[in-house]
Amino acid sequence: MAQVLGMGNALVDIITRLESDSTLEKFFLPKGSMQLVDNHFSLQVEQGTAGLRKVLTSGGSASNTIHGLANLGIPAGYIGKVGNDELGRFFRDDLILNNIEPRLFVNENPTGRALALVSPDSERTFATFLGAAIDLDAEDISETLFNGYEHFYMEGYLVQDPLLFEKAVRLAHCNRMTISLDMASYNVVEANKTFLTEMIQKYVNILFANEEEAKAITGKGPAEALHILAEWTDIAVVKLGPRGSLIKKGHDMVEVPAVKASAIDTTGAGDLYAAGFLYGLISGFELPVCGAVGSLISGRITEIIGPKLPREEWPLIMEKIRKALGA
Repeated sequence: MAQVLGMGNALVDIITRLESDSTLEKFFLPKGSMQLVDNHFSLQVEQGTAGLRKVLTSGGSASNTIHGLANLGIPAGYIGKVGNDELGRFFRDDLILNNIEPRLFVNENPTGRALALVSPDSERTFATFLGAAIDLDAEDISETLFNGYEHFYMEGYLVQDPLLFEKAVRLAHCNRMTISLDMASYNVVEANKTFLTEMIQKYVNILFANEEEAKAITGKGPAEALHILAEWTDIAVVKLGPRGSLIKKGHDMVEVPAVKASAIDTTGAGDLYAAGFLYGLISGFELPVCGAVGSLISGRITEIIGPKLPREEWPLIMEKIRKALGA
């Protein structure tokens, strides 16, 4: 079976359920966005939410997707950089526990952490201190890192280091890997629109974007944006949250409904959708089935706190997939 190598910001997520959006207002965090913050600000937000319920998990967008693929039985690896500290060891151990090959670099800066602030309506807002993760740079990346893998999955947050981003996708392309990209966050897309558009058109085979990200890069609504993005790449996916998703490959367009879910936290929903979709694609499923598998997993992840399903959930997910396929 094809193997998938992911690359992204290696972060530890600290997920906090907010009682109201007043915390976001207090710290001037736009709801639904991902804001890069320094260590001091990150600690201030942690202190300001000290009395609220928190969940600690390894995170980062690409890491979440790679965890999903590994738990679906796809051989996987992950490239990132962590600190020589407790959180860095936590991150590595979690990869190994989930049968993911760590291709991690280590330095002396603190391991990055993402404060995922979950509003009462389940929308999540990130205040992210990248720490050691941002120290992953173009000099770290060599062709040997990509050996043994056929698919390369990358998070759009890395576009903020253009040299790293371009070298990674160029090496993956030279190794004849299928390249998938999730566009990350609308504000990141807006800030890097020209470069990101160039990279997608030149290198990306499979593109994932939510409604806001698709609009940020095309200026269009979901359907029109899908058509534009599908001209830039082989397969384009626009995720619409509770309204499902739109998929286009060539002239074929598919609308996939969302799975009904009692959402309490959307953290990781898009990442797990990508995991389900890629699992379906690697398994040879048709596009509607790929989208349905993505919707199944992303719907379930919104019903729990955090971006990772408990290990005992994955056999149940696989059983649902088999039933859906009539196997």
